[in-house]
Amino acid sequence: MLDSTIKTQLKAYLDRLTRPVAIVASPDDTPRSAEMMELLTEIAALSDKITLSRDGTAERRPSFALTSPGQNIHISFAGLPMGHEFTSLVLALLQTGGHPPKVEQAIQDQIRALGGAFHFETYFSQSCQNCPDVVQALNLMAVLNPGVTHDAIDGADFKAEVEAREVMSVPTIYLNGKLFGQGRMGLEEILSKIDTSAAEKEAAKIAAKEPFEVLVIGGGPAGAAAAIYAARKGIRTGIAAERFGGQVLDTNSIENLISVPHTEGPKLGTALETHVREYDVDIMNLQTAKALTQEGGMFSVALESGAVLKARTVIVSTGARWRSMNVPGEQEYRNKGVTYCPHCDGPLFKGKRVAVIGGGNSGVEAAIDLAGVVDHVTLLEFADTLRADEVLQRKLRSMPNVEIVTSARTTEVKGDGVRVTGLAYEDRTTGEMNEVPLSGIFVQIGLLPNTEWLKGTLDLNPRGEIVIDAHGATSIPGVFAAGDCTTVPYKQIVIAIGGGATASLAAFDHLIRVTAPAAENAA
Repeated sequence: MLDSTIKTQLKAYLDRLTRPVAIVASPDDTPRSAEMMELLTEIAALSDKITLSRDGTAERRPSFALTSPGQNIHISFAGLPMGHEFTSLVLALLQTGGHPPKVEQAIQDQIRALGGAFHFETYFSQSCQNCPDVVQALNLMAVLNPGVTHDAIDGADFKAEVEAREVMSVPTIYLNGKLFGQGRMGLEEILSKIDTSAAEKEAAKIAAKEPFEVLVIGGGPAGAAAAIYAARKGIRTGIAAERFGGQVLDTNSIENLISVPHTEGPKLGTALETHVREYDVDIMNLQTAKALTQEGGMFSVALESGAVLKARTVIVSTGARWRSMNVPGEQEYRNKGVTYCPHCDGPLFKGKRVAVIGGGNSGVEAAIDLAGVVDHVTLLEFADTLRADEVLQRKLRSMPNVEIVTSARTTEVKGDGVRVTGLAYEDRTTGEMNEVPLSGIFVQIGLLPNTEWLKGTLDLNPRGEIVIDAHGATSIPGVFAAGDCTTVPYKQIVIAIGGGATASLAAFDHLIRVTAPAAENAA
């Protein structure tokens, strides 16, 4: 199953094990089980510290558990952790085998201090680029705290269970049998949900920080570039981010970042944070800004946590989010058939009928990907023609199980109270109303800037984008902006990175040209 190159790399990793790892398999007589046993046998052969046994007692089969003799560790994988989840398996083996995790000691201490019993179950798909963050975070918690157990479940292999629990998006997380969360969640976010006192302490710690010379709001490509450029100037720099990496984390394949022929969103997000951490930057994660005010020569940024940060200059790089259809039923059936990630959730709709809303590059690419998995795809575009690149349109039109409907205005998401059953749309040419029976709706209609908190403070254009000049300067001197939340005409990662650098250099220029309050007082 594993080629020679992967085996060589994996053996080098497994040489880092410092204690035995026991793999306990519960197979059945399915082809998937045979694949699982082949994988586990190959892994066990790569290290004398790994043993493989069968007991067949697990409730889910095929599955296997990881533990270490003398350690109270409970991690299991149900199905086959390949694709994006192969890395999760490798990390679980290493951490179960005593290899230290690359996580701040304070976070490890917080995990070990958790009291109570926490049984997590995560449903993933092998094509989901957001799932590994959740699986790896919960596996690590299970390694560090015996009160935490974790089962990672491939939804494609346990369809009956997925349907019984009405899992219609991944990752979906259950805690002690109850729904805990859906969508990408990092270790810190999971901890903040189960350890509320820690969140209060973090807010108090943030509120006590000294003023920054440059405070960056947002941790995507623009924010990361801005923080790095500011820190390189040797000035006090902070970055407050709702989630480090931003919308990049939701991007599957990136092939136009110059000098990097191909990468994936989560990998780039991790690389951005790693690069920022090489500098003296105060990183404040899981922090959402809610207000910007100015008093004298100092800006204040109020956070949803209750803390307030102060800075002499501010760079806003809060990015954008997927635009919603804003029709009846959309929010009610979000993650119950309405989804925004075809790569993550597509496998859950195998053999079913779905719709894609949007005829731009994102929508057409989504329809092409889904057509290889689902029974039928209906693509709905508001305009009278598709807007995607011609090469993508030709590919889409060549697929026999795709129907393209233009001049279509979606009017309602239909459901039975539990899940999506269809959608209604108006033919804008004739005014005729139509209904399409289906199980899933993938929304791909562009981006909405995360700037609501700045209305009435900074000049915004009618689309809500922050108006900036060539230097990234906004309508308020000392406040700069960069990336997808601004009026920059093309929303691209490479442009956001450049915009962040520009805004940071402009902020530094502003600092050295404007007399600091302390200097004025001294005069």
